[in-house]
Amino acid sequence: MPPLKYPRWALTLLATAQLIIALDATIIFVALHDMGRALQINAQQLQWVVSAYTVAFGGSLLLGGRAADLIGRRRFYRLGMLLFALASLLGALAPNATLLIIARAAQGIGAALLFPATLALINTLYAEGPVRNRALAIWSMASAVGLALGTLLGGVLTQAFGWPAVLAVIVPLATACAVAAGAWLPADGPRAQGRSFDLAGCITVTLGGSLLVTTLVQGPEWGWTAPATLGCLLLSALLLVAFVQIEQRSRDPLMQFALLRLPGLRAALGLTFAFMSSYGVQYYFMALYFQDGYGWSPLQAGLAFLPATAVCTVGIQLAEWALKRWSARKVLVLGQLAGAIGIAWVAATLPYASNFWPLLPGVVVLSIGQGMTWTSMWIVAGQGVPAAQQGVASGMAATAQQIGGALGLAVLVMVANAGAGAPGSPSALAGLVRAEYGAALFALFGVIIALGLRPAPVDCSSLDGQANNA
Repeated sequence: MPPLKYPRWALTLLATAQLIIALDATIIFVALHDMGRALQINAQQLQWVVSAYTVAFGGSLLLGGRAADLIGRRRFYRLGMLLFALASLLGALAPNATLLIIARAAQGIGAALLFPATLALINTLYAEGPVRNRALAIWSMASAVGLALGTLLGGVLTQAFGWPAVLAVIVPLATACAVAAGAWLPADGPRAQGRSFDLAGCITVTLGGSLLVTTLVQGPEWGWTAPATLGCLLLSALLLVAFVQIEQRSRDPLMQFALLRLPGLRAALGLTFAFMSSYGVQYYFMALYFQDGYGWSPLQAGLAFLPATAVCTVGIQLAEWALKRWSARKVLVLGQLAGAIGIAWVAATLPYASNFWPLLPGVVVLSIGQGMTWTSMWIVAGQGVPAAQQGVASGMAATAQQIGGALGLAVLVMVANAGAGAPGSPSALAGLVRAEYGAALFALFGVIIALGLRPAPVDCSSLDGQANNA
């Protein structure tokens, strides 16, 4: 990779990519209420407005990561941005629920091309250690800002211009990034000759991963023991087993399973899963409670998430400071524990609060934990990974993240809807509180994973040899 001519602008572009991905994941939340009324979407279809993005994102990440490694990370940064812009425009113009869900799925594919390329660029352009940690802290800050700011911006845009504005706002930003990347990111080297995408592996993992996430999302509506659910789970398992068999026999595999020998990457798979099923989904239930329980407008609901944005950036800065003094294990344990405590505080307070202030202590604690966890888990995921495999490794960790988000949302929506009445009824609001407690339990699962993280020297010579062959 050639040296950076514009290091600050390059990092700005890489951080903006993560901001867009995170923003798009949460900007929808506050607009869901208006979307449901305008397009006559029922509760389960409304979940698909969120989950279509997750399914497409999670199912395509390994393909996106491998393609970025082989064809070029800058190329896939630009391609992902352009696809994001086009899909956002189509979503803003969608006249019905079906086209809106299709547009959201297209956004997810764009994110799957963009995310591994972005993280791989950071992990190859910046040397492992303090320099990379600093770059990842800035990248993480953009992500945290996107996750929390999305609800605020979603509220402002929905109230001022209607729900289509939450999708349309991404179009000029993504387009500008795609254009600027041609000047500010270093050019990709020549494409590898005689290489393939491992077509059979691509098809089986993309279909298997997408079907698995789809089944997890749809399980609460179908029923977990329904023939459709069990059949889809079996088919997804068969496809993923076939993927493993294909990779073990392939001369040019999509994924090097030797990467799983890296303890940091193994831990990161569990940590990203726990992060998204706790921190990532709790905004969904909070946003609904603010509007259905407190009767807040979209703007008021969005403003309620503004403190989380500011505090989360503090958590990221705290993580950067702590990682210079403590192990990643300790920082991750503290981060996930703060999430469990903060989310549980919010859940306990929601039914008794008449305004936002009683919720603030819990929001502060969980937001600090969110910032600490996000930065640290991606640092762990990239440690010891050969440069030629950074895209695939990023895709693996991000796939676990998206499966965690899909499974967490599916399970907690089921918990929320169990015995619930009409939106805004006491039973429905009680269900939202139960879901928040469930998110706290997922955060505790992350604490357990972090406690098992041990710094261990890994002989990467075999990985390097495979990377050179790759």
